[in-house]
Amino acid sequence: MAVLRASCFGIYAAVLIAVFYVLALSVSSAELSSSPAPAPTSDGTTIDQGIAYVLMLVALVLTYIIH
Repeated sequence: MAVLRASCFGIYAAVLIAVFYVLALSVSSAELSSSPAPAPTSDGTTIDQGIAYVLMLVALVLTYIIH
């Protein structure tokens, strides 16, 4: 009878550990799931406008040097 109780305890312990392991994995995978990508902080028009300002400044400096 004592052997039966010991083996049942082992089965209960194994089931409990398996349930805990599955729950821990599901929680950790839920935390690691990727959220939607954030909106871009700058778009292409901002970069294009910056390049245009630099080119205009270069043209202004060249015009000043030539004249």
